[in-house]
Amino acid sequence: MKQKISLFDGASLLIAFLTVLFLTASIGTIVIGGMPFLPAAFRSEEVLFSIRLSLVTSTLSTLLCFAVGIPCAYALARCRMPLRNLCRLVLELPLSLPYLVLGLCLLMMFSSDAGRFLKEFGIRVIFEPAGIVMAQWIVNIPFVIRLMRTALEELDERLEFIAGTLGASRWQRFLTITLPLCRNSILMAAILTWSRAIGEFGATLMLVGVTRMKTETLPASIYLNISTGDNGMAMASAILLLAISGTALLLSALLQRRAASRMEGISWR
Repeated sequence: MKQKISLFDGASLLIAFLTVLFLTASIGTIVIGGMPFLPAAFRSEEVLFSIRLSLVTSTLSTLLCFAVGIPCAYALARCRMPLRNLCRLVLELPLSLPYLVLGLCLLMMFSSDAGRFLKEFGIRVIFEPAGIVMAQWIVNIPFVIRLMRTALEELDERLEFIAGTLGASRWQRFLTITLPLCRNSILMAAILTWSRAIGEFGATLMLVGVTRMKTETLPASIYLNISTGDNGMAMASAILLLAISGTALLLSALLQRRAASRMEGISWR
């Protein structure tokens, strides 16, 4: 017997279809318009430089995010931390702030006496490629902390407790039990973080500006080409950014489906 579609279901389907149609049309406009300029983009040293810089900085900032984010998430989820709620608020506050504000915070901090002191020791951030990594990091670190804290809180602590009764230290339990159980969550979070980093522009613009062949990432290349009236090259750069982000999103979806299938197999046992 066929089930009738209710008015609410029909309205939801219509809205979803119209939204998909609008997004497809928007992205399709860029893809169709930029395709003829792709060969020139691949021959452009400037575009190739922006691709290399985007890949390097997003990878470094992602590694830095997890080097800092996993310990922070562990402290929030597992440790008896003084003022835990206040610390959680501060660590996750950047999620609700505009990226330009985060970039301004970094600019003011590294323009202060402390920033000038660091500059004397070779730590140059403002208007330097290293600032791109810092901008991507401050944008993504609260995102990583939130994802990792959620993953840790959803783990069954009984395995860690049993390992502790057998003499395993906190560090050993973390390496041999906690991290392996969070492997899929870490991989998915890493892919999403890397994808967010490669498309970041607001904080980067505020901290390092946009200088051709120096601080020019793919989003910066789009901005520069649009500002100079080269819409074709801007659309070609946008297609490259879409392709990279789309591939990352596809990998994340595949990992999520694989994890779901594995959990379903375990539940059937």
